Formats: sequence, C-alpha cells, structure tokens
Amino acid sequence: MDTQQILAEIREANLSYLMLAQSLIRADREQALFRLGISEDTANLLVTLTPAQMMKIATGNTLLCRFRMDDDLVWSLLTSHGKSAANDSVQRLHASILMAGRHQEAA
Repeated sequence: MDTQQILAEIREANLSYLMLAQSLIRADREQALFRLGISEDTANLLVTLTPAQMMKIATGNTLLCRFRMDDDLVWSLLTSHGKSAANDSVQRLHASILMAGRHQEAA
C-alpha cells in the first residue's frame, strides 16, 4: 500500500466518521455523546458543519476518530480472550461500563 492510497483511505474514513457523527447526534444526542466519546461542545460543532466544511476537514492526513479501548482490560473483555462464549455478553457489558466511565471522566 503506497502513501497516496493510505491518504485516500484516511480521507474516506474521516468523511464517513463525520457523516456518521452528524447522523447519530441528530438521531439521539445523549447516545451519540456516549457512542462517539465526545463532549457536548464537540457535538454542537459537528452537527453544524456544512458538507463543504466536512469535505475540507476530511481531506487532512490525520485520522479523526480514535480507539477508546486503550488498555488491556477493555481489549480483553471485548475479545473474550481466554474466556468461554457463555460469558461474552457479560464481558461486553463490563467493557461498555468501563468505557462509559471514561466518557464521563473526559466530559
């Protein structure tokens, strides 16, 4: 994969992310804040972006979204590493609770 292809994929991911974010915010603001892991101020900004502004932002060479599962515990819970499938829903719920707490800390 060459640099131009990587940049094109970053632009596509950025535009998709911005469009999804706007859609989620308009559909259910509180749920969007949690799912996206963003603040109220960021949501206010995102929802007011015009298509032209979104295109301009998306064309940068930096990925706008990021992983929020930045520790081994959450990754382990999400992937059920070393666990039986019977506990899968409990582990995912636990991971969601941990990520929700981090969202509250960031807000």
